[in-house]
Amino acid sequence: MPIKNRFAELLPEITEWRQDFHRNPELLFDTHRTAGIVADKLAAFGCDEVVTGIGRTGVVGVIKGKTDTTGNVIGLRADMDALPILEETGVDYASTTPGKMHACGHDGHTAMLLGAAKYLSETRNFDGTVVVIFQPAEEGGGGGREMVEDGMMERFNIKEVYGMHNWPKLPIGQFAIRPGPFFAATDQFELIVKGRGGHAAKPNEAIDTTLIASHIVVALQSIVSRNIHPDGNLVVSVTSFETSSKAFNVLPQTVHIKGTIRSMGTEMRALGETRMREISAGIAATYGGTVEVIFHPGYPATVNSPEQTEFAAEVARAVSGDCQDAEITMGGEDFSYMLEKRPGAYILVGNGDTADVHHPKYNFSDETIPAGCSYWAEIVERRMPAA
Repeated sequence: MPIKNRFAELLPEITEWRQDFHRNPELLFDTHRTAGIVADKLAAFGCDEVVTGIGRTGVVGVIKGKTDTTGNVIGLRADMDALPILEETGVDYASTTPGKMHACGHDGHTAMLLGAAKYLSETRNFDGTVVVIFQPAEEGGGGGREMVEDGMMERFNIKEVYGMHNWPKLPIGQFAIRPGPFFAATDQFELIVKGRGGHAAKPNEAIDTTLIASHIVVALQSIVSRNIHPDGNLVVSVTSFETSSKAFNVLPQTVHIKGTIRSMGTEMRALGETRMREISAGIAATYGGTVEVIFHPGYPATVNSPEQTEFAAEVARAVSGDCQDAEITMGGEDFSYMLEKRPGAYILVGNGDTADVHHPKYNFSDETIPAGCSYWAEIVERRMPAA
C-alpha cells in the first residue's frame, strides 16, 4: 500500500494546520492554544470522546472502529511543544513570538496525527479502538511522564502505543527503526567544588577550587574511555564551568560544574552516576577540598518492543517501499515513559535535506505529511483489521 489517496487530498488542509502551529509556538506545558485547536478539531472530526487536561495540557481523542470484537486499543502519540530558540528560517509563516520556534518538528507531528484522526474518524475501517494522544512538554518537561501518571493508559485501556519523529537527512517519506534501546536516558548533573578562596599571589594559603574542578572535568572523560566496553553507549558532557569569583587575582571559594550523562540501559546509567561520584570525591579530597554532587534523573532510555517494532517496520515498508535499520541515538525522548507502561515502537520518518533539529534554521518538511499520515492510518488498519 503506497500513500493513501485521501491524504494527498487533505495535504493542503493539513499543511495549513501545520504552518499555523509553526506561527504560534508554545513551550513545555503552556500549550493552551495548540491543545485547544487540537481538541476542537477532534470534536469536529466526530471522535467518540475528546478529553483535555490529561498530563496538565495533553489532549486525548477516542475513535471507535465499525466493530470491536477483540477489545484491542492502540495509542498513537504526537508531541505539541516548541523550543526557546530565535527562528532564522525566513519562511513566511515563521514564528510570531520572538525567542520561541518549532525547531524540532512537533508542529508537523501534531498536524500529521490530526490528519490521521480525521481520516480514521471518516472511515472507521478497523476492529477496535484507536486513542490519539497529543502530548505537551516533550522538550524537557516530561509531559509523557505526566500523562502516564495521570492514568492515561488505564483510563483508555491502551494495549499498545506507537510514536513517530521526523528525521533530517533521512529522505522524505522514508522510515527508519530499530528494536530494543533506541534513544538514550538523559540525566543532568551539578558538581559544586568547595575549597578555600584566596589571593592569586598566595595559592599556598588557599585550597584552589579551579585546579580541583579542572582535574575533575578531565577525569570524568575516563568514565567512558576506561570503564565502559567499547561497544557500550555512554556519553558524559560537561557543559558549564562557573567560578564564584570574576576577578583576575582571586582564587574562588567554589566552582559550579554542570553537564549531562546519556546512557543506554539501567546498568550503564547507574555506572555513570556511581563513577562520577567516586571520581569527583577522590580528586577533591586529593587537593584538600570537597565536592557536592547533585544528580537530576531525566528521561529513561526509549526501548522498542521487538514484536511491535517488526510490525511497525512492515507498515513502513508498505507505505514507502523501504524501512532502514536506524542507528542508536544519544538524544532523549520522553515517549520512553509510555513504552515503559505498554509495548510499542518509536519510528523515524524522513524530513529530507534540512537543518538538524534544534537548529534556528530547521523547518519541518510539509512533503513528509502524506507518508506520516499514511503510516498512522495503516498501523491501525493492519493491527486491527476490520472484522
